[in-house]
Amino acid sequence: MLRQSEEMYYDILEARYIEGYKLELVFENGKKGIIDLSGYRHKGGVFSRFSAIEYFKQFYVNKEIGTLCWPDGVDIAPETLYHEATREPLPAWATPEKTAV
Repeated sequence: MLRQSEEMYYDILEARYIEGYKLELVFENGKKGIIDLSGYRHKGGVFSRFSAIEYFKQFYVNKEIGTLCWPDGVDIAPETLYHEATREPLPAWATPEKTAV
């Protein structure tokens, strides 16, 4: 399902395990790319579960929300995955604003 906001992003149709924390993703617009989610292990919170590679390998594509999910409700926003896989810019609404110090 194509989502619209200031810019568009696309749902994930397929995900294939490659090795380590690398996955190949295929998006509904036909684009695909490889992502490396190894850095997520260090983000803490729910992503600390990724430290166990067997947990990480339990990923699946949730067709209802069009993104990668893991057991216990863990998921990653599809626009983030699209950006990482295709290297296209994040939508403006998903980019943190820089504040002057």
